[in-house]
Amino acid sequence: MTTTFRALLGATALLALTAGAQAETTITVATVNNGDMVRMQGLMDDFYAKHPDIKVEWVTLEENVLRQNVTTDIATGGGQYDVMTIGTYEVPIWGKQGWLTSLDDLPAEYDVNDLLPAIRGGLTVDGHLMASPFYGESSMVMYRKDLMEAAGLKMPDAPTWADIETAAKAMTDKSKEQYGICLRGKAGWGENMAFLTAMSNSFGARWFDENWKPQFDQPEWKATLDTYLHLMNEYGPPGASNNGFNENLTLFQQGHCGMWIDATVAASFVTGKDSTVADKVGFALAPDNGLGKRGNWLWAWSLAIPSSSKNQEAAKTFIDWATNKDYLALVAAKEGWANVPPGTRTSLYSNEEYAKVPFAKMTIDSINAADPNAPTVKPVPYVGVQFVAIPEFQGLGTTVGELFSAALAGQSTADDALAAAQTAVTDEMTSAGYIK
Repeated sequence: MTTTFRALLGATALLALTAGAQAETTITVATVNNGDMVRMQGLMDDFYAKHPDIKVEWVTLEENVLRQNVTTDIATGGGQYDVMTIGTYEVPIWGKQGWLTSLDDLPAEYDVNDLLPAIRGGLTVDGHLMASPFYGESSMVMYRKDLMEAAGLKMPDAPTWADIETAAKAMTDKSKEQYGICLRGKAGWGENMAFLTAMSNSFGARWFDENWKPQFDQPEWKATLDTYLHLMNEYGPPGASNNGFNENLTLFQQGHCGMWIDATVAASFVTGKDSTVADKVGFALAPDNGLGKRGNWLWAWSLAIPSSSKNQEAAKTFIDWATNKDYLALVAAKEGWANVPPGTRTSLYSNEEYAKVPFAKMTIDSINAADPNAPTVKPVPYVGVQFVAIPEFQGLGTTVGELFSAALAGQSTADDALAAAQTAVTDEMTSAGYIK
């Protein structure tokens, strides 16, 4: 073998190695530490078998931290993430800013027309799909059937807040660390304020009147906060001001909550293998007060690609895998139909196997009961059920959430918290030019 031939062979081998190295694309996916997303990470062998040329690095964060990180990254064009897990609040705002990449060119097999209309509508900006829903949710009542029966009560399918208080009182036995109700108390626009804003709708409250004047000084908000604090102080667990979705999920699974009003997506976890009360759980619509609005929200955790991503084709490939019908079938095969990410596709709710899941109908009924275009009893200038779809809301909701969480912790009164919220929100809305 000549020296020249050896050199040629060496060069060819080097080129082959270089091409192989270049063929693998690494994408970074930022997501929330909720159970469905953690489950997805455990199913990545299926993705790699189909797409060996793409490597996925995960950044998995607590909800408030995730929101802060992805907001900072996308607003500055940082390019740290190729796929972001974001919600129905961010998509229309960021889409209009040009911060997101359209997903209109996902493969035909993705079947965009199969997406539930309410969910798809919230993720569409100027006719373009800007994010793909991983799971959709509303909120509902999850309750202990055994404790209700022991108390001689029956939960209505469509309860009022008075029904909720009656049940919470009857199921509370603090000597056994058994609390009648668990609700979000952790501060955050997507934590306690998601719950409280949805709750306030059923009390006839609203964030703003038609002229963007804050409404925390009105009796409807006082009734909302007084009811919430009463329920939590009388019948809730200690330290509730630190509890968000995951903390309350653990409490319920361990048998410490008679009721939990929260995301419909929690149903598979309170009835799953990690729940000590799995066979004792019933479901009902979120409560109302007879005013025509229930205290339930509408949300989708969705996957989106920031415009700053340098790996957009690989990112689209991942999103298609994680949010198409084949992924639902994969989860069903591995984990059972009850653990399929809910609330995104029409075909799931026409599936005879999924129809047998005990919470399937209540979930879709709850999603259909929420109207982001008319979220309140009185007219409002905004859309959004548990949020106000303006850029300022992220900061406003967190500020008010901190004030209300402090009231729950006993650091202030309801009246003081509402007065401080009215002042803070008025100042911000004036500075932002909403209030003339």
